[in-house]
Amino acid sequence: MANEGAANTEHINGDSGKAVSLASFKAQLVLPESKAIEAVKFYKAAFGAEELVRVNHPKRKADQDVPLIIFAELKISNTSFLVSDQTDDFVTALDGGGCGIVFRLETEDVAGLVAKAVEAGAVADGEITEMDDAYGGGLLGKLKDPFGVLWFVASATKKSCEAES
Repeated sequence: MANEGAANTEHINGDSGKAVSLASFKAQLVLPESKAIEAVKFYKAAFGAEELVRVNHPKRKADQDVPLIIFAELKISNTSFLVSDQTDDFVTALDGGGCGIVFRLETEDVAGLVAKAVEAGAVADGEITEMDDAYGGGLLGKLKDPFGVLWFVASATKKSCEAES
């Protein structure tokens, strides 16, 4: 799923629009609040997942014993994916209850990719916002595709973050 090499989307399937370079594509599992820590432990024990990065919710650390996870990036074999606790950003992904999935595209041109997706039929979910450093920094755009799937378009992740155990 995750393709760490940049992919050029120009001229794919006859598309002659402006090229937008992607840094990666990651599935993001969204779990009911406070279940992401259990999921990370399970994926490590069951599948030998390696935890690459973890970002805890900055405001929740002091409020509870178990902090909410904004995202934990796990790698199984040569594929990485994200695991997150449900927050307000994920309400659309979990409308039916249970867990949901959000696809995350990382790019240097967030606005360009959001515009391209909207032109192709996606609906923007709010404006592109600036994430603070606690959330990894950079820009974030949210889209819903014509099939109801939520997509996050984010600035490429800084690999300098260290995983928390």
